[in-house]
Amino acid sequence: MDSGPEELMPRLLPVGKCDLTEDFDPAVPPRTPQEYLRRVQIEAARCPDVVIAQIDPKKLRKKQTVSIALSGCQPAPEGYSPSLLWQQQQVAQFSAVRQVSKCQSQYGRIDSNASLYPQPNTEDEESWKKFCLGEKLYSDLAAALNTENLNTGIDYIKVGFPPLLSIVSRMSQATVTSVLEYLVNWFEERDFTPELGRWLYALLASLEKPLLPEAHSLIRQLARRCSQVRSGVKHREDERVSALNLFICLVGRYFEQRDLADPSDPS
Repeated sequence: MDSGPEELMPRLLPVGKCDLTEDFDPAVPPRTPQEYLRRVQIEAARCPDVVIAQIDPKKLRKKQTVSIALSGCQPAPEGYSPSLLWQQQQVAQFSAVRQVSKCQSQYGRIDSNASLYPQPNTEDEESWKKFCLGEKLYSDLAAALNTENLNTGIDYIKVGFPPLLSIVSRMSQATVTSVLEYLVNWFEERDFTPELGRWLYALLASLEKPLLPEAHSLIRQLARRCSQVRSGVKHREDERVSALNLFICLVGRYFEQRDLADPSDPS
């Protein structure tokens, strides 16, 4: 055997050449200590000096090292920051919603129509984005359903499935975290929409505490993105302001990420 590997991995025990019988067959399970040691020597000699792992890039796409932004939320423009009372009210209401969601999950009272909403596979990112946001919004062809389609019934494939309790309560924590990641990443490159907001609220209400590290990072990313979008809103009467304030409030106040919360304005 080549002495090269032994220089990198010196022997722990002195093992010399084993005296074996002529009928020794390395393919047969060892019957004596000498046969076992000899088999180990033969297998080690057959190992290549360099081994190249066969890696599927698709499996690593979601497990890449990410850069974590350490900065907090961007300050709200003048007149956009919510009052402390408003924030306390939102936290109380959100807490009540979480209790309802928790009871639904514990007792398993599922809507009889739940089978009408087949959920995608947890790892299928594209299908989940279409499921939540609809094909129209997902493909950026339209931001909302045309009013002319309201008279012909709702096509959930096009406009997205709403986050009904019967849907969200069937999602495992792994699925909740994964879908939250898909939507937050989608939001990083796009504007805020009501469809996105409904799903984000439902997923946050389904997150179990204490948060896993992945969920902890995601909600902070969400709050920072909301503050970024809010800083670019031209008019404070814009309906997005209230929704963006809500998510910053929930992350900062309910999930106790105090450094991301808006200042406590008593007014």
